[in-house]
Order: sequence, then structure tokens, then C-alpha cells
Amino acid sequence: MKRLQLTEVFGLKPYRATFEDAKMVFRGDPSVPPSRFDPTSLRMFTPRLSVATWLGRRVAKRTIPLLNLFNRNPTPVEEGWSVKVTQARDFRGRQMTYDSHNGTDFVIPPGTVTVASAAGRVASIRREWNRGGLKLYLDHGDGLMTTHNHLARALADVGDTVERGQPVALTGYSGIDGFVTFPWLAPHVHYNVILGGVLVDPFAQAGETSLWREHNAPCPRPEGAAVETVPATVFDPERVQALLADLKDDRRRALFARIDDVTRRGWELLIESTVYPTRFETPEAGRLLYAQETAREPRLDLPFRAADFDDTGFADDLGYR
Repeated sequence: MKRLQLTEVFGLKPYRATFEDAKMVFRGDPSVPPSRFDPTSLRMFTPRLSVATWLGRRVAKRTIPLLNLFNRNPTPVEEGWSVKVTQARDFRGRQMTYDSHNGTDFVIPPGTVTVASAAGRVASIRREWNRGGLKLYLDHGDGLMTTHNHLARALADVGDTVERGQPVALTGYSGIDGFVTFPWLAPHVHYNVILGGVLVDPFAQAGETSLWREHNAPCPRPEGAAVETVPATVFDPERVQALLADLKDDRRRALFARIDDVTRRGWELLIESTVYPTRFETPEAGRLLYAQETAREPRLDLPFRAADFDDTGFADDLGYR
């Protein structure tokens, strides 16, 4: 396999698109408020963990440190993407997260193989330097989608069917996050879970069902596990049209309207509604695709290989926060 270049790790190509995306972070656009920072944002910096990981070391051997978790108490999206820590609370009741953090960060050396957490189809691959760099989206059927962000190189193509545990990408730290915080913020995969059209925490707090097959302890797909059938995703064309009509950005609406396949158009609109929610009239607009709420079920494995890792550990418990 061809060795990663720094331009891949940081997602710097194409350069012109990268520059335009970077401007949006600080200036916003008519429907995307500017990002917000203050001194509390420095809590994300973990120099010992970061430098070691950039150098390719596995600081916890076969355990992956989890750096930032899903914030259960986010600030309003219309106030802009906030990396402040003003009302942060992870599923454990601690503050290992920040205001707008909507995923789980797996600290991992660049060039590590990341895999599908469950059988699925590659719904989309996006390059957005302002929001997550190179991103790969997997649809797992029954209203479940996962995303791998800050990648260096995709190993699968849109439309591919992938098995649980199949390699889908090489990790990096693409996007403005990695570029401007190098080397003080650890390279990681920002992993999102979308259920029933909205971003959710795969970890369970008291009274909830974890989305990990091993309750709140994500483990790799077991060796020799049976191959699964991928549930087909079929969107109601009228619901896809309703979500398209809810999009406020005329240019983006025209772009998605040109996608002939209804399922692919639904996927792209769903992704748009989670990455840029202020571009839609309806809060959590992705729910418009579904007639009823999608139940939480334990369906996901660790998005890394059993040959490389056994489990995860929280960075604060490991002494890095």
C-alpha cells in the first residue's frame, strides 16, 4: 500500500477548496454561524498523549484512548460550533467533552486501519476541511448510520457493501482541527453515530441501551464471526422530498435535487442535516425521513481490527486528562 503523505494526513488537497472551507470556520456563511473559542478550549490539549501518538506510539498498547465523548448537554446549534467548555457533560456525568462535540474521539496514530463497526454500505465520502476533513459514511440499515472523520485515505468506494470488521479507510487528522493544533491535540478518528436521522451517543447512561454490542465497552469484531446480511435502506420518496424542501440553501437544494437515486439523495440530505443543521428550517431535520422513532439496539463493534486492538479506555482514567 502506498505510504501516506502529509498532505493526506492533514487533508490539504485540493488547496483552493481547503482555503475556502477554512474561511467558513471563522467567518461563517449566511446559514452557518462562525465557530466559537475561549480559554476553556485549551482543555482539549493533551501534549503527552498527542506527541506520542503523532510519533506513531500506542500509549496504552492494545487499548485505544478515548479523548472526547458525546456531549449530552450541547449548546444551541444556532449559536455556532463551540469548542468552549461551558455546559459539557459526557454519559458518565464528567466533562471529557466540549460544548458542541457530537461524537466519540478514538486516539490513534495516523495510518491506522479503521473498519466497519457493522455490515453496511458506503453511503458517501466527503472532503470538508472545515468540518471533519475526509469523512466516510456507512449506512447499516434500519435507521443506523456511522461516520469516520479526520481520515487520510478511503479504502472503499461509494456504493460498496462492506462486512463487519472490513477495512474502510486509513486514519489521519485531516481538517482544520489537526492542522492548527498540531502537535498539541492528539490525532484521532471522530466517530459519529446517526440513529433515526439524528446524532446520538453510542454509549449508554443509566436507563438507556448501549449501541455497542459489548455494553459500553466497544470491542473488535471477533475472529471467525459469521458474515451478516446488510439490511436494505429504502426511503419514502415523499419524505426525501420533504427534507429537500426543508433545506434553506437554494444552491445546496439544487445540488441534491440532481441526484436521481432516491436512497442516495436521502443519504446526502441526512448527512447535510447533521453536519450543517442551521441550513434547515426544522430542528433535527433528519427525523423527517422516518415515520417513527428508531429504537436503540446493541449493533456496533469497535471500528478497529482485532489484530491491532482489544478495547478502549477513557483518557482521564488513563491519566491523560
